[in-house]
Amino acid sequence: MKEVDVSSLEHTSWRCQYHVVFAPKYRRMEIYGKIKEDIGIILRKLCQQKSVEIIEAQACPDHIHMLISIPPKYSVSQIMGYLKGKSSLMIFDRHANLKYKYGNRHFWARGYFVDTVGRNKKAIKAYIQNQLEEDKMSDQISIKEFIDPFTGSKNPKA
Repeated sequence: MKEVDVSSLEHTSWRCQYHVVFAPKYRRMEIYGKIKEDIGIILRKLCQQKSVEIIEAQACPDHIHMLISIPPKYSVSQIMGYLKGKSSLMIFDRHANLKYKYGNRHFWARGYFVDTVGRNKKAIKAYIQNQLEEDKMSDQISIKEFIDPFTGSKNPKA
């Protein structure tokens, strides 16, 4: 049963992968430039702390797509509560001017979308990778990101 995307501990093997989407409060178009980079760094750090693997991620101007692998000791709601709660505090610490727009330290909107990946990993990964391009075409926005906020490496598409 040993496959490449199956994780394991001594007595447990698992493949708990989820596609999650969440947005800033009021779906504000806040995820640009410096804040986009900071959100990527923050979410990556928080995922590392809980041993959550980010398989693919894309920060669009008004929402975040992530394909993540969550260890079975955590539920999706625990991880999403942790990511959204802690990242809100960290975002407001780094960008104090946002407090006036959002108040009460709630950066993210309530709720999120989650879907299990199953055997559709390649299709979901491609969807997330192309999400920003689709948003650009539909909204006619143009943003060049030279550094991927989730990996910290140069973006070959820029």
